[in-house]
Amino acid sequence: MVFPEDQNARESHSPVSAATAHVPLSIEDIRHARALARIGRSVHYGDSVTSTNSLASQLARDGAADGTVVIAETQTKGRGRLGRSWVSPPHRNLYLSVVLRPPLAASAAPLLTLVAGLAVAETVREWTSRAAIKWPNDVLIDGRKVAGILTELEAAEGQVSFVILGIGVNLNVAAEDFPLELRDRAIGLCMAAGDVIDRTAFTTHLLSRLEERYDQFLREGFAAIRPLWEGLSCLSGRRVEIDSGGTRHTGVVIGLGADGSLRLRDTAGQEVSIVAGDVTVIDGYA
Repeated sequence: MVFPEDQNARESHSPVSAATAHVPLSIEDIRHARALARIGRSVHYGDSVTSTNSLASQLARDGAADGTVVIAETQTKGRGRLGRSWVSPPHRNLYLSVVLRPPLAASAAPLLTLVAGLAVAETVREWTSRAAIKWPNDVLIDGRKVAGILTELEAAEGQVSFVILGIGVNLNVAAEDFPLELRDRAIGLCMAAGDVIDRTAFTTHLLSRLEERYDQFLREGFAAIRPLWEGLSCLSGRRVEIDSGGTRHTGVVIGLGADGSLRLRDTAGQEVSIVAGDVTVIDGYA
């Protein structure tokens, strides 16, 4: 499916270069690469949409299958966690949402954010080894945000009806593409890799990795994902402050709990498990 506003969108199949950094995705190449897969077998593509999560939610309510993907070149109302906006300049980054229908209790759905974080970090690391995961939903390069994940769900009688997994990755953005307040806290993958990113290749690699980790999670449980996630965490052993629903916790990060919570050794020497919150690294990432 192609959204109506995308009828005139151009597609590029030429090699990536500085001259082709901001051309539309080669969406047919993505469809071809994922034709036999589950995640990405069905791809809905739009040039300009409100948000990929909103469109994916509507498709899910209309019966879209597990693994259906929505991709846009720009979002007019892109959103992140805690109601924050997601800056979405056109033809530079990846704005993608996936419809998932896992056989899970609604209480286990937040684990999918961690599964996706691992898949995104592993994909980014194909271009730079400096990528790491920040609990609960960010991927960083040198302490600056390169990707974020927004998980939303609908449930009935305590069971997941569907989950929308939204992923935004900064690929070919320069510093001037970010608002002033974000320029020291966000980064484009091209800035770290020192070259233009082939967005089509990145997208197909990400969908492949996401399906691999999603299937592993469904087959083996979070216990199989947890050590891989911790191996890429930028928080383990660091002193942090966490704002969790108005309660502040300070201590050293130990790792992840079996339920995906962040384990913290607080200033009194007690172990605390944080299920949700904003994390600030006290001494920075250097």
